Amino acid sequence: MDFDLSESEKTFRDEVRAWLKANVPRKSSPEEGQKGFIESRRAWQKKLYEAGYVGITWPKEFGGRGEGFMQQLIFNDEMIQAQAPEPINVIGLGMGGPVVISHGTEEQKKRYLAPLLSAEEIWCQGFSEPNAGSDLSGLQTRAEDKGDHYLVNGQKVWTTLAHVAKWCMLVTRERKEANPRDGLTYLLVDMESPGVEVRPLVQITGDAEFNEIFFKDVKVPKSQILGEAGNGWAVAMTTLLHERGTLGMALATRAQITAAELAEHARKLGRGSDPLVRQKIAEHTIEARALQLNGYRAVTAVKRSGIPGPEGSILKLMWSELNQRMTETAVDMAGPAGQVGDGDGWLYQFLRSRANTIEAGTSEVLRNILAERVLGLPRSR
Repeated sequence: MDFDLSESEKTFRDEVRAWLKANVPRKSSPEEGQKGFIESRRAWQKKLYEAGYVGITWPKEFGGRGEGFMQQLIFNDEMIQAQAPEPINVIGLGMGGPVVISHGTEEQKKRYLAPLLSAEEIWCQGFSEPNAGSDLSGLQTRAEDKGDHYLVNGQKVWTTLAHVAKWCMLVTRERKEANPRDGLTYLLVDMESPGVEVRPLVQITGDAEFNEIFFKDVKVPKSQILGEAGNGWAVAMTTLLHERGTLGMALATRAQITAAELAEHARKLGRGSDPLVRQKIAEHTIEARALQLNGYRAVTAVKRSGIPGPEGSILKLMWSELNQRMTETAVDMAGPAGQVGDGDGWLYQFLRSRANTIEAGTSEVLRNILAERVLGLPRSR
C-alpha cells in the first residue's frame, strides 16, 4: 500500500481535521447512564451523517459518499487524532449495511440503508442461541413458511443493542437438512413486531447491553428475506466476514484511541516518568499501530473482491486481547484507587473488556479460522 497522500486526499484530510476540531462532542460521564450514552452517540452519528462522514465508501444513491477506502482510512486516522467517539450504530454500519448492499434487492437497499446511516434506525444481530453460540449451524430458531410470510419461533442471546434496535438480522432454520448449514433463511425482522420480547442481561458492569430475544409466532413478510430462502448460510458468512473485517477497521481505530487515552491517564496520575509504566504504554502503542497496519491488509482484500477475507479475523482477535491488556494496565497504574468509584472512567472499561474475547467470535474460534483459512493448516476436528 502507498502511504503517501495525493493532493485530493490531503484536501480531504484537512477538511475532516477541521470539522472534527469544531464538532467533537464532550466525553460522556458515568453519571449519564446507558440511556444517555446511547442518545448522545445517536446524535453524534446523525451529525457525522449530515456532514457526509458516515458510509464514506457506500454508493451515493444509498446515502453514502461514494469515496474509496483511502478516504475511509484517512477519516479513521483523524478520528484517532481527535479522540472522537464512535457512532452508535456499529452493528448496522459494520455488518447490516454491507450485507444489504451485497445481498439485498434494490427495494431493500432503498428502504434500509439511509435510516441506518443516520442512526434513525439501529440494528442488532440475531445469530447466537443458548445451544448454538460458536457453532452457528446448530441454531434452532424456526421460520415456518406460511405462503406470503414466515412465522418465527425461537430464542437468540447475547444480542447487543436489541433493547434499542429497530431491525434484527435474524438467521433461522426453514427446513432440516443433512448438512446443518443448508435450509437456513436470513430475515430482517422488525423488532417492534408482535411476539418479539427482549429481556436484558445484566453484565458485570451493571449495564444490560446484551439481551435475550424471544420470538413467539412473529410474522415476517417474505419481502424481508435477505438473499435466497434456504441459502441463509452464505448471507450469514458475508455478515461475519464484514463483522471481523470492516468492523475490525473500527476496532483498529478504537485501539489507537485507547492507547492515546492510556498515555494521558498516566500523565494525570503522575506516572508518566515511571520507566515500567512508560515501557507498558509503549508496548500497547506499538501493538495498536501493528493492528492498524494489519487493518490496511484487510482493506486491500476488500478492494480486490469487495468482501473482507478471513484475514479480518486477525483484527478482531488482536484487538480483543490488546484491549483487555490496556484496560488492565490503566487499572493497575492507579493502584487500589483504580478499583473504587469509577477508577477515573477506566474501571468500567476494564470490566466491559472481559466480553471482548467472547463476542463476535471467541478467541479460540478465531484462531481456528486463521489456522485453517489463512495458514492452510488441517482442520482440528
